[in-house]
Amino acid sequence: MNLTLHVWRQKNARTPGRFVTYAAPDVSEDMSFLEMLDVVNERLIEKGEDPIHFDHDCREGICGTCGMMINGEAHGSLEGTTVCQLHMRFFKDGDEIIIEPWRSRAFPVIKDLVVDRGALDRIIQSGGFISVNTGSAPDGNAIPVAKGAADVAMDAAACIGCGACVAQCPNGAAQLFVAAKISHLGFLPQGQPERWQRAEAMVAQMEQEAFGSCTNYGECEAACPKEISIDFIARLNHDFLRATLWRAPKARGGGGAG
Repeated sequence: MNLTLHVWRQKNARTPGRFVTYAAPDVSEDMSFLEMLDVVNERLIEKGEDPIHFDHDCREGICGTCGMMINGEAHGSLEGTTVCQLHMRFFKDGDEIIIEPWRSRAFPVIKDLVVDRGALDRIIQSGGFISVNTGSAPDGNAIPVAKGAADVAMDAAACIGCGACVAQCPNGAAQLFVAAKISHLGFLPQGQPERWQRAEAMVAQMEQEAFGSCTNYGECEAACPKEISIDFIARLNHDFLRATLWRAPKARGGGGAG
């Protein structure tokens, strides 16, 4: 198939960007979207032009680095799919495709389609961990975990931190990402010691970054390649409110919530 690509090119966050049009002839329907970009880049390099810069790593839908907007949708229009899993058979001969980086104040452009998602890393560093004792590995059966709790925790842990929820949200909110990271630890017994501290610290860090506020549009859930439910945001709000109420009496010299 023959395609026309309108690709956002931008030298860095301080330089204005613009769309540049490229022809993509003889594209195989068996290619992934990233493989198609690889071929386009090979042709650009052969002509002595600067290739299109984009993030990628595993190309198996696991690492979350390949995020980009395709025709205005994070990771493209195919549900539950990352860009590296999107194949060209879902496009038609003669299609024009608009390719942009994540659009969010919290994700400044590094170059072309590459953005700085360090804000997500800083949120994890603020509280996305559990206490462990050093030494030999504990017995896997030492701490019983209820089947229901384990299943829900795994659903939340499916988050790959790609940032599609932020990019698709009209407000640029990060609540779904933060909710998933808080919930997958909060449902497990190992995550209980820091449960309330974790919620307060991660929400505080989220608010320090340039993310917007959640107003329940639901676009985050629709764009998530791992189809993580916005129900986890309710869990986030519960834990954060509980942490705030627990701290307030202590600040006044009283006892905390039980």
